[in-house]
Amino acid sequence: MNTIHTRRLAALATTALLIAATGCSTRASDDEGSSSTQDGVKVGRGIDGTTITLGSLTDLTGPFAALGKDFTNAQALYWKTLNEGDKICGTYTVEEEVKDHGYDTQKGIQLYSSISEDVLAIEQTIGSPINAGLFEQLDRDKMVNIPGAWAQALTADEQNAVVGATYEVEMINVLNYLLDEGKIEEGGTLGHIYFEGEYGEGGLGGSEYFAEQHDMKLVKVQIAPTDTDMTAAVTKLAAENVDAIAITTGPTQTASIAGVAAASGLDVPLVGNNPVYFPGLLDTPAGPALEKNLTVASPVAGFDKFPAYFESYSEAYDGDPTLGVMFGFAAADVMRQILEKACEDGDLTPEGVTAAKLSIGTIDTGGIAVPVTFQKDTSSSDSIFLYQPAKGPGGAVTVGDGPYTSADAAAFMGE
Repeated sequence: MNTIHTRRLAALATTALLIAATGCSTRASDDEGSSSTQDGVKVGRGIDGTTITLGSLTDLTGPFAALGKDFTNAQALYWKTLNEGDKICGTYTVEEEVKDHGYDTQKGIQLYSSISEDVLAIEQTIGSPINAGLFEQLDRDKMVNIPGAWAQALTADEQNAVVGATYEVEMINVLNYLLDEGKIEEGGTLGHIYFEGEYGEGGLGGSEYFAEQHDMKLVKVQIAPTDTDMTAAVTKLAAENVDAIAITTGPTQTASIAGVAAASGLDVPLVGNNPVYFPGLLDTPAGPALEKNLTVASPVAGFDKFPAYFESYSEAYDGDPTLGVMFGFAAADVMRQILEKACEDGDLTPEGVTAAKLSIGTIDTGGIAVPVTFQKDTSSSDSIFLYQPAKGPGGAVTVGDGPYTSADAAAFMGE
């Protein structure tokens, strides 16, 4: 396993935002066809002179628009700061081609086709269905892609760099946390409300594994993403006397689950897969119940661990930022490290970037995200961060000092 070479802290925006930087000798490129070499570095698609273009297939108008906006803005801020300072390998600046698919799978695939000949790699693609629909094209184009999704199926494609644990591993870990804290017990009863599709089924796979390991009964309630009133689902779980409710839905459903449970007297722990929550939920009637009972699995730490990130982002953009900001920074830093590795290897063509992604080993983003190692058909991490809703930056507070890993998660991954 390769190690990441030289690291140092660099300024992000106007305050001390941390990025793990890698030393690299200065090189230049030209634009003399589909592939060329200058100063020992091969270049091709997505590189024009000393400019690298990256793509983003995001959701700015659909159900995950709040996260998509924060992913996108954070990455724009990251590259703006890097472009003004170190650059990629001391030479290359980064431009972005951002497309909004509104969480429409077919539109996302069409938008990919519209940019695929112009970008070197994709720094975010939101939505498990869209990512899954791109497998063939990503392979054909040797397009390294960072999904804004954590479905196990995405690890089957070597072009994907999933930054964080899969939904199964997230759910196993967060349920283990409840067990460790004595909030649930062996042999009890769990409920799980989940979306149909890969996101929901991934979270469910984690709760099924956990329930089997701990002799627990699991009551399952599948819903559609368009369902917003969770009264029937919660009523069913209350009738089963569940000890906790696992949630793999969107934020709207999370608020309804918490509100209905509180109103009905079902005062039990709630645990969720990222991205079940956003800060605006604290201002709804469900806010107190969420603060009291919800714990969320996350690939990234909260703003309470990196306050400079919150300050710099808030100076640059209006609104109430979610922890999608932290993921945006982390994903951009992962992409930077892959590009730096490709440059060190002398090959910044799509094929070279793919080879760098496969050979780079464990990537550390300085604690922004859990450490990740990209291996085919395997979750890139066995760890999560845990956070709970709270008033303050990002509407959340990180639980514990660092990433959390359970024995069950390690066993699930065959470690």
